[in-house]
Amino acid sequence: MTAPPATTTLPAGVSISKSEDETFALGVRIGEALRGGEVLLLNGALGAGKTVLVKGIAHALDLDEEDVTSPSFTLVNPHQGRLLLYHIDLYRLDEGAAAAHAVDLDEILTDEDAVVVIEWAERMGQYPLPSGTWVISLTGDGDAPRRISMNMLESDTNIKGAKN
Repeated sequence: MTAPPATTTLPAGVSISKSEDETFALGVRIGEALRGGEVLLLNGALGAGKTVLVKGIAHALDLDEEDVTSPSFTLVNPHQGRLLLYHIDLYRLDEGAAAAHAVDLDEILTDEDAVVVIEWAERMGQYPLPSGTWVISLTGDGDAPRRISMNMLESDTNIKGAKN
């Protein structure tokens, strides 16, 4: 897979979300900037807002966000909208590159017109990622505000080499 198009401008840096609505709105802003070929790695504890963010992305891709649920048991949910969205959840898998192979990530990443969003991406371990991959980390739980940091990986690396 080649790097995402140069026209992709996501809101890099740190955002503070004080509500689910704000997290959803950030997802919409991210989704509006997507052009296809992007890989977004989501990290955060249970309840941090990863799926809410994906629902916002889906909304911006002309998908019904109510159809977007965490694919914890199916592992991969494809959704066709303005772009094909692959929503992947690795929560149930053991850490390591085998997690990426279990969802056939090699094949999914060949679709340069799709957007790939992976929850619990840290479970991929040393799996090599294409340059231009975005790492999005969400911290906070309960009613506390969420700190959402977004950074693009500079070159081919893996999730263990990603810094946020």
